[in-house]
Amino acid sequence: MERSSKKKGLGKGLGALIPDADFLVRTGDQFFYCGIEEITPNPNQPRQNVRDKAFKELVDSVRERGILQPLLVRSTEGGYQLIAGERRWRAAQLAGLQRVPVIIKESDEPESFELALIENIQRKDLNPIEEGEAYRRLHQEFQLSQEKIAKKIGKDRSTVANLIRLLKLPDKIRNDIVDGVLSMGHARALLALPAADAQLRARNTIVKRSLTVRDTEKLIQALLKKKKKVKAAKPLDSHERAIIDRLIRHFGTKVNIARRGKRGKIEIEFYSDEDLQRILDLFLKSS
Repeated sequence: MERSSKKKGLGKGLGALIPDADFLVRTGDQFFYCGIEEITPNPNQPRQNVRDKAFKELVDSVRERGILQPLLVRSTEGGYQLIAGERRWRAAQLAGLQRVPVIIKESDEPESFELALIENIQRKDLNPIEEGEAYRRLHQEFQLSQEKIAKKIGKDRSTVANLIRLLKLPDKIRNDIVDGVLSMGHARALLALPAADAQLRARNTIVKRSLTVRDTEKLIQALLKKKKKVKAAKPLDSHERAIIDRLIRHFGTKVNIARRGKRGKIEIEFYSDEDLQRILDLFLKSS
Protein backbone atom coordinates (compact mmCIF):
# COMPACT_ATOMS: atom_id res chain seq x y z
CA MET A 1 0.00 0.00 0.00
CA GLU A 2 2.77 2.39 0.96
CA ARG A 3 4.53 1.80 -2.35
CA SER A 4 1.35 2.57 -4.28
CA SER A 5 0.78 5.88 -2.52
CA LYS A 6 4.31 6.99 -3.30
CA LYS A 7 3.88 6.38 -7.00
CA LYS A 8 0.57 8.19 -6.94
CA GLY A 9 2.25 11.26 -5.49
CA LEU A 10 4.62 11.56 -8.43
CA GLY A 11 1.79 12.26 -10.82
CA LYS A 12 0.81 15.38 -8.84
CA GLY A 13 4.04 17.13 -9.66
CA LEU A 14 6.95 18.09 -7.46
CA GLY A 15 5.18 21.14 -6.06
CA ALA A 16 2.90 18.81 -4.09
CA LEU A 17 5.97 17.20 -2.52
CA ILE A 18 8.06 20.32 -1.88
CA PRO A 19 5.99 23.29 -0.72
CA ASP A 20 7.89 26.50 -0.02
CA ALA A 21 9.35 27.22 3.42
CA ASP A 22 6.82 29.92 4.31
CA PHE A 23 3.95 27.49 3.72
CA LEU A 24 5.63 24.87 5.92
CA VAL A 25 6.07 27.36 8.75
CA ARG A 26 2.42 28.44 8.54
CA THR A 27 1.05 24.89 8.54
CA GLY A 28 3.52 23.42 11.00
CA ASP A 29 4.69 20.74 8.56
CA GLN A 30 8.11 19.23 9.12
CA PHE A 31 11.26 20.69 7.63
CA PHE A 32 14.54 21.56 9.30
CA TYR A 33 17.82 23.31 8.58
CA CYS A 34 20.66 20.95 7.78
CA GLY A 35 24.39 21.63 7.58
CA ILE A 36 25.24 22.02 3.91
CA GLU A 37 28.28 19.74 4.27
CA GLU A 38 26.02 16.87 5.44
CA ILE A 39 24.39 16.68 2.00
CA THR A 40 25.82 14.79 -0.97
CA PRO A 41 24.65 15.14 -4.60
CA ASN A 42 22.46 12.58 -6.30
CA PRO A 43 24.67 10.39 -8.55
CA ASN A 44 21.62 9.79 -10.75
CA GLN A 45 20.97 13.50 -11.34
CA PRO A 46 19.68 13.76 -14.93
CA ARG A 47 20.96 17.31 -15.42
CA GLN A 48 24.63 17.36 -16.45
CA ASN A 49 25.16 21.05 -17.22
CA VAL A 50 24.54 22.91 -13.95
CA ARG A 51 26.50 26.13 -14.54
CA ASP A 52 24.93 28.70 -16.86
CA LYS A 53 23.73 32.32 -16.84
CA ALA A 54 20.54 31.39 -15.00
CA PHE A 55 22.63 29.61 -12.36
CA LYS A 56 24.63 32.78 -11.67
CA GLU A 57 21.35 34.64 -11.18
CA LEU A 58 20.22 31.89 -8.79
CA VAL A 59 23.43 32.27 -6.75
CA ASP A 60 22.81 36.02 -6.44
CA SER A 61 19.21 35.39 -5.39
CA VAL A 62 20.21 32.81 -2.77
CA ARG A 63 22.91 35.14 -1.43
CA GLU A 64 20.31 37.88 -0.97
CA ARG A 65 17.20 35.92 0.09
CA GLY A 66 18.40 32.45 1.08
CA ILE A 67 16.74 29.18 0.01
CA LEU A 68 12.99 29.75 -0.24
CA GLN A 69 12.01 26.19 -1.18
CA PRO A 70 13.42 23.30 0.89
CA LEU A 71 15.60 20.68 -0.75
CA LEU A 72 14.26 17.14 -0.94
CA VAL A 73 16.68 14.59 0.55
CA ARG A 74 16.76 11.01 1.73
CA SER A 75 18.69 9.64 4.70
CA THR A 76 22.01 7.92 4.05
CA GLU A 77 24.65 6.50 6.33
CA GLY A 78 26.27 9.55 7.90
CA GLY A 79 24.17 12.21 6.22
CA TYR A 80 21.68 12.93 3.47
CA GLN A 81 21.55 12.52 -0.31
CA LEU A 82 19.79 14.98 -2.58
CA ILE A 83 16.68 13.84 -4.39
CA ALA A 84 15.73 17.22 -5.83
CA GLY A 85 17.22 20.71 -5.62
CA GLU A 86 20.84 20.24 -6.72
CA ARG A 87 21.05 23.69 -8.35
CA ARG A 88 19.78 25.35 -5.17
CA TRP A 89 22.23 23.30 -3.10
CA ARG A 90 25.19 24.25 -5.30
CA ALA A 91 24.04 27.87 -5.37
CA ALA A 92 23.87 27.86 -1.57
CA GLN A 93 27.48 26.61 -1.41
CA LEU A 94 28.70 29.43 -3.68
CA ALA A 95 26.59 31.96 -1.79
CA GLY A 96 28.32 30.96 1.45
CA LEU A 97 25.30 29.49 3.27
CA GLN A 98 26.15 27.15 6.13
CA ARG A 99 22.69 25.59 6.48
CA VAL A 100 19.79 24.95 4.09
CA PRO A 101 16.14 23.90 4.65
CA VAL A 102 15.43 20.26 3.81
CA ILE A 103 12.56 17.79 3.82
CA ILE A 104 13.35 14.10 4.30
CA LYS A 105 11.56 11.70 1.98
CA GLU A 106 12.47 8.05 2.25
CA SER A 107 12.63 6.65 -1.28
CA ASP A 108 14.45 3.98 -3.23
CA GLU A 109 16.85 4.67 -6.10
CA PRO A 110 14.31 4.49 -8.97
CA GLU A 111 11.92 6.84 -7.20
CA SER A 112 14.75 9.27 -6.34
CA PHE A 113 15.75 9.37 -9.98
CA GLU A 114 12.15 9.91 -11.05
CA LEU A 115 11.76 12.79 -8.61
CA ALA A 116 15.00 14.43 -9.78
CA LEU A 117 13.86 14.02 -13.39
CA ILE A 118 10.41 15.47 -12.70
CA GLU A 119 11.91 18.49 -10.93
CA ASN A 120 14.23 19.26 -13.82
CA ILE A 121 11.47 18.87 -16.40
CA GLN A 122 9.05 21.07 -14.45
CA ARG A 123 11.73 23.74 -14.04
CA LYS A 124 12.78 23.28 -17.71
CA ASP A 125 16.36 22.69 -16.55
CA LEU A 126 17.18 19.85 -18.96
CA ASN A 127 18.32 20.28 -22.54
CA PRO A 128 16.79 17.80 -25.06
CA ILE A 129 19.81 15.46 -24.94
CA GLU A 130 19.81 15.28 -21.12
CA GLU A 131 16.06 14.70 -21.17
CA GLY A 132 16.39 11.92 -23.75
CA GLU A 133 19.18 10.29 -21.73
CA ALA A 134 17.05 10.43 -18.58
CA TYR A 135 14.14 8.74 -20.35
CA ARG A 136 16.45 6.07 -21.74
CA ARG A 137 17.75 5.35 -18.24
CA LEU A 138 14.22 5.08 -16.87
CA HIS A 139 13.46 2.63 -19.67
CA GLN A 140 16.63 0.54 -19.54
CA GLU A 141 17.63 0.60 -15.85
CA PHE A 142 14.21 0.78 -14.21
CA GLN A 143 12.21 -1.16 -16.85
CA LEU A 144 9.63 1.57 -17.41
CA SER A 145 7.87 1.54 -20.78
CA GLN A 146 7.66 4.73 -22.82
CA GLU A 147 3.93 4.84 -22.05
CA LYS A 148 4.58 4.74 -18.29
CA ILE A 149 7.32 7.36 -18.53
CA ALA A 150 5.02 9.66 -20.50
CA LYS A 151 2.24 9.23 -17.94
CA LYS A 152 4.54 10.01 -15.01
CA ILE A 153 5.90 13.24 -16.51
CA GLY A 154 2.71 14.38 -18.21
CA LYS A 155 3.93 14.26 -21.82
CA ASP A 156 2.88 12.41 -24.96
CA ARG A 157 4.53 9.04 -25.62
CA SER A 158 5.68 10.34 -29.02
CA THR A 159 7.57 13.17 -27.28
CA VAL A 160 9.38 10.66 -25.06
CA ALA A 161 10.17 8.44 -28.07
CA ASN A 162 11.50 11.35 -30.15
CA LEU A 163 13.78 12.55 -27.34
CA ILE A 164 15.22 9.06 -26.88
CA ARG A 165 15.80 8.82 -30.66
CA LEU A 166 18.00 11.95 -30.50
CA LEU A 167 20.63 9.83 -28.72
CA LYS A 168 21.18 7.90 -31.98
CA LEU A 169 22.62 11.01 -33.65
CA PRO A 170 26.42 11.54 -33.91
CA ASP A 171 28.14 13.36 -31.02
CA LYS A 172 28.71 16.51 -33.08
CA ILE A 173 25.00 16.87 -33.83
CA ARG A 174 24.02 16.13 -30.22
CA ASN A 175 26.41 18.88 -29.11
CA ASP A 176 24.80 21.24 -31.64
CA ILE A 177 21.42 20.56 -30.02
CA VAL A 178 22.81 21.24 -26.53
CA ASP A 179 24.45 24.48 -27.72
CA GLY A 180 21.32 25.63 -29.55
CA VAL A 181 22.95 25.49 -33.00
CA LEU A 182 20.30 23.00 -34.15
CA SER A 183 16.70 22.73 -32.95
CA MET A 184 14.61 19.65 -32.21
CA GLY A 185 13.00 20.13 -35.63
CA HIS A 186 16.39 20.00 -37.37
CA ALA A 187 17.32 16.91 -35.36
CA ARG A 188 14.11 15.04 -36.19
CA ALA A 189 14.66 15.72 -39.89
CA LEU A 190 18.26 14.44 -39.72
CA LEU A 191 17.12 11.20 -38.10
CA ALA A 192 15.46 10.26 -41.41
CA LEU A 193 18.93 9.74 -42.91
CA PRO A 194 20.07 6.18 -42.13
CA ALA A 195 23.84 6.72 -41.91
CA ALA A 196 25.88 8.91 -39.55
CA ASP A 197 28.13 10.24 -42.33
CA ALA A 198 25.08 11.36 -44.34
CA GLN A 199 23.66 13.04 -41.23
CA LEU A 200 26.93 14.91 -40.67
CA ARG A 201 27.13 16.07 -44.29
CA ALA A 202 23.55 17.32 -44.10
CA ARG A 203 24.33 18.98 -40.76
CA ASN A 204 27.20 20.91 -42.35
CA THR A 205 24.88 22.16 -45.09
CA ILE A 206 22.23 23.22 -42.55
CA VAL A 207 24.71 25.17 -40.42
CA LYS A 208 26.57 26.72 -43.37
CA ARG A 209 23.36 28.02 -44.96
CA SER A 210 21.40 28.65 -41.75
CA LEU A 211 18.55 26.53 -43.08
CA THR A 212 15.16 26.66 -41.38
CA VAL A 213 13.49 23.45 -40.22
CA ARG A 214 11.23 23.51 -43.29
CA ASP A 215 14.20 23.95 -45.65
CA THR A 216 16.03 21.19 -43.78
CA GLU A 217 13.10 18.83 -44.34
CA LYS A 218 13.22 19.64 -48.07
CA LEU A 219 16.96 18.96 -48.10
CA ILE A 220 16.52 15.57 -46.41
CA GLN A 221 13.68 14.62 -48.77
CA ALA A 222 15.87 15.49 -51.75
CA LEU A 223 18.76 13.43 -50.39
CA LEU A 224 16.53 10.42 -49.75
CA LYS A 225 14.91 10.72 -53.18
CA LYS A 226 18.29 10.94 -54.86
CA LYS A 227 19.51 7.86 -53.01
CA LYS A 228 16.58 5.83 -54.35
CA LYS A 229 17.33 6.91 -57.90
CA VAL A 230 21.02 6.09 -57.79
CA LYS A 231 21.93 3.53 -60.45
CA ALA A 232 25.17 1.88 -61.39
CA ALA A 233 26.85 4.65 -63.37
CA LYS A 234 30.09 4.84 -65.25
CA PRO A 235 32.80 6.10 -62.87
CA LEU A 236 33.94 9.67 -63.52
CA ASP A 237 37.46 10.11 -64.83
CA SER A 238 39.97 12.38 -63.09
CA HIS A 239 39.23 15.30 -65.43
CA GLU A 240 35.47 15.15 -64.73
CA ARG A 241 36.14 14.80 -61.00
CA ALA A 242 38.34 17.91 -61.09
CA ILE A 243 35.57 19.85 -62.86
CA ILE A 244 33.02 18.81 -60.22
CA ASP A 245 35.35 19.79 -57.36
CA ARG A 246 35.91 23.20 -58.96
CA LEU A 247 32.15 23.77 -59.37
CA ILE A 248 31.44 22.68 -55.79
CA ARG A 249 34.00 25.20 -54.49
CA HIS A 250 32.52 27.94 -56.68
CA PHE A 251 28.82 27.38 -55.94
CA GLY A 252 29.13 25.99 -52.41
CA THR A 253 26.64 23.20 -53.07
CA LYS A 254 26.38 19.67 -54.39
CA VAL A 255 27.22 19.34 -58.12
CA ASN A 256 27.07 16.27 -60.33
CA ILE A 257 27.89 15.42 -63.96
CA ALA A 258 25.60 12.86 -65.61
CA ARG A 259 26.97 11.53 -68.92
CA ARG A 260 25.13 9.80 -71.75
CA GLY A 261 27.74 8.96 -74.32
CA LYS A 262 29.27 12.25 -75.43
CA ARG A 263 26.29 14.19 -74.12
CA GLY A 264 25.21 14.82 -70.56
CA LYS A 265 24.12 17.39 -68.02
CA ILE A 266 25.47 19.25 -65.02
CA GLU A 267 23.22 19.17 -61.93
CA ILE A 268 23.55 21.94 -59.33
CA GLU A 269 21.42 21.45 -56.21
CA PHE A 270 19.66 24.14 -54.16
CA TYR A 271 17.58 23.74 -50.99
CA SER A 272 15.55 26.94 -50.63
CA ASP A 273 14.46 30.03 -52.57
CA GLU A 274 17.30 31.98 -50.96
CA ASP A 275 19.77 29.27 -51.94
CA LEU A 276 18.56 29.38 -55.56
CA GLN A 277 18.93 33.17 -55.67
CA ARG A 278 22.47 32.87 -54.26
CA ILE A 279 23.45 30.44 -57.03
CA LEU A 280 21.84 32.62 -59.71
CA ASP A 281 23.79 35.62 -58.41
CA LEU A 282 27.00 33.61 -58.76
CA PHE A 283 26.07 32.74 -62.35
CA LEU A 284 25.35 36.38 -63.22
CA LYS A 285 28.51 37.56 -61.52
CA SER A 286 30.55 35.08 -63.61
CA SER A 287 28.93 36.08 -66.93
